Amino acid sequence: MNPFNEKPMPIEKALQNWKELYPKPYDKREVDPYTKTRIILMNGTEFEANWFSHQFARHVYDNDLRREIALTREIEKQQQLKISLLKPINENTLEHTIGYEQLAVDLTAELAKRELDCNVKTALDFALLEDFDHLYRYADLLEMEQGVAAEWLVGRYTEIMPGRPTIAHHRYPMDNVRRSINAKTADTQTVLSTMIITAAEQQTMNYYMNVTNFACTDMGRKLYQEIALVEEEHVTHYESLMDPNATWLEMLLWHEYCECYLYWSCYKTETDPCIKKLWETYLTFEISHLHKAAELLQKYEKKEWQEVIKDPEFPEPLSLHENIQYVRKILGETVQYTTDREEYRRVRDLPENADFFRFQKTIQPTSQMTPSHCVIENFIRRRGADYRFQIAPSPVEELRNRRQDNTSVGRKPDAADSTNFFCND
Repeated sequence: MNPFNEKPMPIEKALQNWKELYPKPYDKREVDPYTKTRIILMNGTEFEANWFSHQFARHVYDNDLRREIALTREIEKQQQLKISLLKPINENTLEHTIGYEQLAVDLTAELAKRELDCNVKTALDFALLEDFDHLYRYADLLEMEQGVAAEWLVGRYTEIMPGRPTIAHHRYPMDNVRRSINAKTADTQTVLSTMIITAAEQQTMNYYMNVTNFACTDMGRKLYQEIALVEEEHVTHYESLMDPNATWLEMLLWHEYCECYLYWSCYKTETDPCIKKLWETYLTFEISHLHKAAELLQKYEKKEWQEVIKDPEFPEPLSLHENIQYVRKILGETVQYTTDREEYRRVRDLPENADFFRFQKTIQPTSQMTPSHCVIENFIRRRGADYRFQIAPSPVEELRNRRQDNTSVGRKPDAADSTNFFCND
């Protein structure tokens, strides 16, 4: 599909009244896990669009242009709020968090599997193992505090077991910045990948930052606090992949194109008829926003949209589904990696005075004070073994012990074996 070939509706026709804006939430006991993850993804996509638009407005002088993007921004904020309210009242914060982490795992894996830019694929694979571990930590907290087994929330489509341990995720901030792409020469899929994953991780960071103080126990508050700061690292990690040389109006065009692609993908892959209809409606809205962005680009920068998006045909629909074997492969091959400025290195290859080690000692002088470790240790103390859902033993032998939480893998030299990252042909 080429959204530029579609006839746009008048933008104002998308404004909704209060009755139209309040949706019927899904039933948490019956909803497909990937319907939930699509909802979270599109909530984050709309937040990214809204926040980008606000930043754009703060960096432009022309009030006519400000008014144009304000109209679109209002409609997209309505879209975000309606999507957000698809979550039912009786789904609590921790249950909803499991959906966030399942999205992080399966979205990242799916983007990595189709990514041809090796720099972007490696960035995805690296952070994949960290979100995978977050799912495990939250799942243990959920079972310990509420007796809810997260394997049923994820539909047994996503394994729940240790990834690169969260204690190893805390890196010196300067080591979280990656090399950026060039949107003018990059494949359309690559540009979309950098935008989609940045929006998704930013939504996760914002969610954890906002719910940290609503957690019901000190243990829960501390875990959200720790992982929120890891998500801050991930946003830095992913946003630095995006093209910093694109103009505001070029990026506005890309944002609207990305939203069109994602709503089209959701429509193509959705299994819930009511929510599928919502995705179709919002795709129609976004097509009008895309055409407006193209009009503004031509008016203010004298550029045609073809100069920015050279291949406008959508890639294959982005499908959220099971990725167990892919995650296992990345876990078995790269668990012992960290970052060193723009590079990825095995921990054993870092010098003793590396910023990674220095930062680790600063933020957690002892492992016993690290919340993500304490959650698992507390669970083991109470139940004798941690909570997991896995189809086979971990591909990393050092992470198989269910009676002791490993705090060495990913942060100490020779704590495990790793080979290397691989690129798609």
